[in-house]
Amino acid sequence: MDDLIFFYPQGHEAHAEPGHPERPERVEAIRKALGDAGLWEKYPKAAPLELPEGVLHAIHTPAYLEKLESASREGRRFDLDTYLTPASWQLALNAAGGAAAVAQAVWARQAKRGFALTRPPGHHATADRAMGFCLLNNVALAAEYLLQVAGAGRLAIVDIDLHHGNGTQDIFYRRGEVFYLSTHQYPHYPGTGQLTETGAGPGEGTTANVPLPPFSGDEAFQAVFERLFLPLLDRFQPEMLLVSVGFDAHWRDPLGYLQLSVDGYGKIAQALTQWADEQCQGRLAFFLEGGYDLDAGAQSALAVAQAMLGQTWEDLLGKSTHDEGVEWERILRECLVLWGV
Repeated sequence: MDDLIFFYPQGHEAHAEPGHPERPERVEAIRKALGDAGLWEKYPKAAPLELPEGVLHAIHTPAYLEKLESASREGRRFDLDTYLTPASWQLALNAAGGAAAVAQAVWARQAKRGFALTRPPGHHATADRAMGFCLLNNVALAAEYLLQVAGAGRLAIVDIDLHHGNGTQDIFYRRGEVFYLSTHQYPHYPGTGQLTETGAGPGEGTTANVPLPPFSGDEAFQAVFERLFLPLLDRFQPEMLLVSVGFDAHWRDPLGYLQLSVDGYGKIAQALTQWADEQCQGRLAFFLEGGYDLDAGAQSALAVAQAMLGQTWEDLLGKSTHDEGVEWERILRECLVLWGV
């Protein structure tokens, strides 16, 4: 068994728009950092799977998929934020297939951990809409592949991004086999992810949101994971952890005001790795979402990979000079009461 498997989105440079923050350099900076640390060439790269129609249609409506393919073929924008090029449709399929391939490799114990550099990103994509730079919901499709094809029964998706993963939440909101847990800046785009959003119907109690106020940082994230998320995972007992990781929660990111550091990302990955080792046979994979400062993204991704491998990491960027707020403490207390933790 390999200690780690990566996915790299071959040809992703063809999905680009001048001046847009969701740019190819995001992935290339991460790949370079991993390469400079001797990790990129050391571990295998997953080839994207061709997703069965049943998996695709369980996550996205056929009408939406047809609309997305058509818009891509014509190179039209889907909305003000979300661009398409003639290559975007196939690249989105590749990213989703790569996410599924990494998840499958980890599930089948061909690799101990996984890290998919999924681009275009995915967690804002709903069943019938592209938005927030996202086209297909990569992590949701990876989870669905495990449920439909690999025989998984209970999964958890942990979303660490500046923005709430509204698409992932919506897709699984009424389903009980996937527990969705998210930290995100609130209020902020897309305006969802309040702590009272906890699921509905068969999915009641399988969505947990921690809407963090601006300037929440390492202390806040560590407390959320130690006091809320890990106990909730203990309660749900998923068979694998899938992590939507956006590096835009870093203090250097230009699109928001969270204060997570490289060290903070490493400690989150370390905590999830330890939990996975103890509770679900080590099954853990990360899937790239946002992150728009190249140095912050590269160094944070490296720390995540090193943490999954049990290695030490170094925070060359340090902490923000802005004091971390304390309002998050009230939010966390409310969450603890809500969940009875």
